[in-house]
Amino acid sequence: MDQGEVLDGRYRLVSLIGRGAMGAVWLAHDDRLGREVAVKQLLVDGHDTAAVARAVREGRNAGRLRHPNAIAVFDVVEHDGRPCLVLEYLPSKSLAATAGLSPREVAAIGAQLASALAAAHDAGIVHRDIKPDNVLIGEDGTAKITDFGISRAEGEAAVTATGVLAGTPAYLAPEVARGGEADKRSDVYSLGATLYAVLEGEPPFGIEDNAIAMLHKVAGGTITPPRRAGELTGALLWLLHEDPVARPSMASAREVLAAAAEGREVAPPSPKTPTLLLPTRRWLSRRTVLAGTGAAALVAAGVVVGSLLSSPDSTGSAAPPATSSAPPVADCGARFTVGGSWPDGYQAAVTLRNSGDRALTGWQLSWTMPDGHRVDNLWGGQFTQTGTAVSVTNADYNVTVPAGGSVEVGMTVRASTGTRDAPEVRCEER
Repeated sequence: MDQGEVLDGRYRLVSLIGRGAMGAVWLAHDDRLGREVAVKQLLVDGHDTAAVARAVREGRNAGRLRHPNAIAVFDVVEHDGRPCLVLEYLPSKSLAATAGLSPREVAAIGAQLASALAAAHDAGIVHRDIKPDNVLIGEDGTAKITDFGISRAEGEAAVTATGVLAGTPAYLAPEVARGGEADKRSDVYSLGATLYAVLEGEPPFGIEDNAIAMLHKVAGGTITPPRRAGELTGALLWLLHEDPVARPSMASAREVLAAAAEGREVAPPSPKTPTLLLPTRRWLSRRTVLAGTGAAALVAAGVVVGSLLSSPDSTGSAAPPATSSAPPVADCGARFTVGGSWPDGYQAAVTLRNSGDRALTGWQLSWTMPDGHRVDNLWGGQFTQTGTAVSVTNADYNVTVPAGGSVEVGMTVRASTGTRDAPEVRCEER
């Protein structure tokens, strides 16, 4: 392809924008509609008619998607036997070239991308190569995901030949790195890896020049916990869950990222990896303990009270039994679970449950960490740690726990020892 060439009788090549693994991208002019477009020639062997046909079909699939946060695919044409995608042209810079963003700014970008990807998933389209280089930030700050060139409809064969991996190794989901098929859930993981890389400066599994070594690390599934994610930590860890079933849908990802962009920390569900659960007795709350210690006295007193209530009155009739109505009570109990673990730390959650008959209107959790363990990031509450003593109070958005309801507090913990014992948690109403 050369400057000045005209493709399909209408797309005049103006200047080369860049080259990538999937092909060269040109700024072009659509002579028929009088607008600027981008033209990307895919690096598919022109002699492989089946591969060309698949690429054309996949380009047309991507063309079904119309969303304000996705670069539109306008047309698919052939040039010199190779398929070319005609795309929306957006003056922009890539997310990979954007530095110094706060967690809330990254969350806002993530919410935009998740919105577009949720629409793609609804249309049956899987992207398969979400990464910072494939996210464009427009001059007005709008984020758009691009490079649907290797996207496909669910159930269809991929552009790449059998045995060739589509996607960028550092941003793949572990199950894809192990040879599994990319799907909607792996797109969720890749979105999480993209946002992680923007905040932390590198992808969750680091960087390896050797693609095979990189795939091996990703297949292992053990990420380096985020250190700079702030209020975005909980959402990131949910998107990056090793178990595909435990990840949110893309629509749910959009919701939790939007919440993080507004400064609201969102606790993901309890870790789905094997957990160390506390015995049932650890759900005992202050109310339960008081009731238990007073039980014997109440039984003894009951004999006397029963005698008094059943004694005849001055007329010789039995007095009617006294009636009373106990005020509704909130009953706060909690337990600690340990989830995914790595050499110097682990993920954990505390689940608070209100088993009373009225709402909690504020709560506080406290426990003692094992020696050498320190809470690194916590979402779902405000915490302090003095030595091994940890105290957590409710956040603004989960201050009320209805009768029968529950809330979760998630965290990552740094640990200098190999022990992963779950401490006993005390829960109190504030």
